[in-house]
Amino acid sequence: MKIISVANRKGGVGKTTTAINIATALSAIEKKVLVIDFDPQGNATTSLGITKAKNQPSSYDVLIGRCGAERAVIGTDIPRFDVIPSSPDLAAAEIELVDLHNREFVLKSALSRLNDVYDYVLIDCPPSLNLITINALVSSKSVLVPLQCEFLALEGLADLMKNINAIKRNFNSELCLQGIVLTMFSRQNNLSKMIEADVRKYFGDKVYETVIPRCVRIAEAPSFGKPILLYDFKCSGAQAYVQLAKEFLKREKEL
Repeated sequence: MKIISVANRKGGVGKTTTAINIATALSAIEKKVLVIDFDPQGNATTSLGITKAKNQPSSYDVLIGRCGAERAVIGTDIPRFDVIPSSPDLAAAEIELVDLHNREFVLKSALSRLNDVYDYVLIDCPPSLNLITINALVSSKSVLVPLQCEFLALEGLADLMKNINAIKRNFNSELCLQGIVLTMFSRQNNLSKMIEADVRKYFGDKVYETVIPRCVRIAEAPSFGKPILLYDFKCSGAQAYVQLAKEFLKREKEL
């Protein structure tokens, strides 16, 4: 089982969209995939059309030790694609964990019970570096970074890399950069091209060749509770995610 955190300290850069669409593509080639919605806003849960039942455990319950990870899993309408939903209560988890021994390793311990169940686990992280995100990074083998093609997003990338290196030094020596996905790219926008050039110059082949364009259909898909790959397979955004998934799998085989 490979655990990948989908992370960026800036919000609105495409973390959730990237996580659920790569997961959808992986499930289509018969990989067993779990997405953990680790953001109190619950965007991944909503984007998959899941309405959490009143007594349904969430990622919050798993994190504070109220239940095992396997009890919080919900099946989606997509074969071989499961999710652990979020809860607004997750925002308070950091306070509850603060005095706990080995608090950075709680999620890692909880997910160890799923080792033989899934091929991939994608953790949709909140847009901040708090104890929730630290738990995700400590649990993960690698980090996938969606990067919006805007200057402020690029500025935040340097801080994120410092955070990843700090986690690697102190808690998880195996943690590495899975790759950077350029999102909300506009070929008519010179700034997008400048950001792409700068990121590729600095990070080299860690940047995926595939870029995700700005696409109205991508923005619409969550309101219908579907990944863009199911909502409108023929649109430019869906086709970009198909190519990204192919590139992701090719890199996995090379590793």
